[in-house]
Amino acid sequence: METAKTNLVKSYRRYLRLQKNFTDNTLDAYLRDVEKLLAWLRSADIQPEAARLEHLQQFAASLHDVGIGPRSQCRILSGVRSFYRFLLLDGYRDDDPTELLESPQLGEHLPEVLSTAEIDRMEAAIDLTKWEGHRNRAIIEVLFSCGLRVSELVGLRLSNLYLEERFLRVLGKGRKERLVPISPRAVSELGFWFDDRCHMNIKPGEEDYVFLNRRGSHLTRTMILIMVKRTAEAAGIEKTISPHTLRHSFATALLEGGADLRAIQAMLGHESIGTTEIYTHIDTTRLREEILQHHPRNLKGVKS
Repeated sequence: METAKTNLVKSYRRYLRLQKNFTDNTLDAYLRDVEKLLAWLRSADIQPEAARLEHLQQFAASLHDVGIGPRSQCRILSGVRSFYRFLLLDGYRDDDPTELLESPQLGEHLPEVLSTAEIDRMEAAIDLTKWEGHRNRAIIEVLFSCGLRVSELVGLRLSNLYLEERFLRVLGKGRKERLVPISPRAVSELGFWFDDRCHMNIKPGEEDYVFLNRRGSHLTRTMILIMVKRTAEAAGIEKTISPHTLRHSFATALLEGGADLRAIQAMLGHESIGTTEIYTHIDTTRLREEILQHHPRNLKGVKS
């Protein structure tokens, strides 16, 4: 059984790699989630090819029982559906038991966003006397000005910069390329960083990466996360901040500035317009707050 399971996982990995064209990070996430299912089925002495809907419903209930949150449950069950679509397509099964498998309901979650003034405060809080100062300012400005995912930022190459033409070539989810305009402010910050970068000892094979650590290797997502959180704290910003917050802030600023939702979708690299529509909810929420704060009928001391 163990050998059969191993072969099944290997086949599923090839399917994700070749047919779905997933990146390494996405592929690993899907495999981790399906391993949770396989471990549960193994404990119940059920072969994956023989699992029925009720078995998968029991597995879903077990995720809740061990304290996994609704959003993570949804992600894991999405991976389970992908796995059983693969089993159906490759002839391991003649049905898909996940067709009626329900995910937990999620309340609407609006991500934190930062104003341009708060971004400026973060950049002003960076100590430019340190070797990484200009690098960190360039990172924050590129994230905010271009709306990149953190994985896109750490993978950004010098050969993908077209600064005179004012755009970047970005490799996004599913290895899909897109062109993203870059602001003059971000170009300027990159220029300061490149002045420092040219004096570094860069490791062989790392020469084309835009952002490097002090050892001359490209940065990781965790390094970016830590830097952004520390910079927000230094700027006195009390919101829950991550690199993705800058991406949300980019999209919200575009919407508030009157950009078309389809244009924002293209800039962010969203496959579905539904993903982009979350920003219309943010804009509506802010509009309501502005009305409550500034409309004359809501001002204290004003009779209606």
